[in-house]
Amino acid sequence: MNLFITGATGFIGGTLAVDLKARGHAIRGLVRDEAKARKLAALGIEPVLGDLDNVAVLTAEARRADGVINAASSDHEKAIRALIEGVKGSGKPLLHTSGSSVIGDDVKGDALSPNVFDEDTPFIVEPEKRARHALDNSVLAAPGARGIVLCNTMIYGTGKGLSRDSVQIPPLVAQARKSGVVRVVGKGVNRWSNVHIDDVSALYALALEKAPAGAFYFVENGEASYAEIGEAIAARLKLGPVQSWSVEEASREWGEGHARYSFGSNSRVRGKRARRELGWAPRHDSVTRWIREEMPLE
Repeated sequence: MNLFITGATGFIGGTLAVDLKARGHAIRGLVRDEAKARKLAALGIEPVLGDLDNVAVLTAEARRADGVINAASSDHEKAIRALIEGVKGSGKPLLHTSGSSVIGDDVKGDALSPNVFDEDTPFIVEPEKRARHALDNSVLAAPGARGIVLCNTMIYGTGKGLSRDSVQIPPLVAQARKSGVVRVVGKGVNRWSNVHIDDVSALYALALEKAPAGAFYFVENGEASYAEIGEAIAARLKLGPVQSWSVEEASREWGEGHARYSFGSNSRVRGKRARRELGWAPRHDSVTRWIREEMPLE
């Protein structure tokens, strides 16, 4: 297929671009500047200069492609609606990357939620995440197209494209390197489901090939608390005991949204539908083992 990927210079999109190219697809990737365009081209991915505000470019690329993957922002309404416009009535697949903070709570790291969601259970969506949930639904309802939402959990592993780092574990590691102390929000008893980037990429390939229109998939294979993740980071970096800090302290380092919903919330899901419907069989099942044994030290 001829595929158009937004976020092609990022962690998820870059890995997808490299892996899907290896599977024989031709890839065009959205890129904002000439320097990254040259690097993308060196990977065999044809760069398309533009950004998520270039509605005309997004719509034209979606019309041109055999399939579209949005691996950039989960929340950029203008861009997502432009991609929907480009595929409507075509029967083409539009894979949209969402994130499981959409069902995250606001416990500030101090409580373990008993709520575990799968694709058949009603979601509890906090007010701050309702706009994202609405955009997910708009993709699922893309008229005359194969709109598919992949709702990723905490992704770990090393990216294969221009960006090797995911958005949750690396900031914890960077803060620990800077201060000499691994810190988690509150007690760190809050738990997140997680998944390895290689298993994420395998699922996107399956979804591109055979997911039905309107399919929503949670993407996970295991879960861990932030306390457990922090302990694994401390062991890998040979640092002392994990320490707690408040949302307010964490917000000064990571911003309030990340402090509350990336690091301080519970986000517990089970990806049953992808296994049942697409035959997805993820191979990696322990984020803490990856941190202790494989996480890059530089």
